[in-house]
Amino acid sequence: MNDDTKQAVEAATFRHLVEYLREHTEVQNIDLMNLAGFCRNCLSKWYRAAAEERGVDLDYEQAREIIYGMPYGEWKDRHQQEATREQAEAYAARQEQGQG
Repeated sequence: MNDDTKQAVEAATFRHLVEYLREHTEVQNIDLMNLAGFCRNCLSKWYRAAAEERGVDLDYEQAREIIYGMPYGEWKDRHQQEATREQAEAYAARQEQGQG
């Protein structure tokens, strides 16, 4: 696979992941963090950093809107649930282990 094709495949994969996360709002960020060690906010930070590396001026909230498909506050109001005690404990344990 040449570099251009590889980059196109990677970009398509990323777009698919973002679209999947937009469609599956029942998957909470804390669940993603506990399971995979990253969440939508992490993707937003990575997106912003990649833009910055390429000289594109993009702030964190703009990157969040790209990843969430709407302003973060709106997504949070519509879809974010309060973390359960178990979720919070799992997140804290992961943080203590340096995995988050």
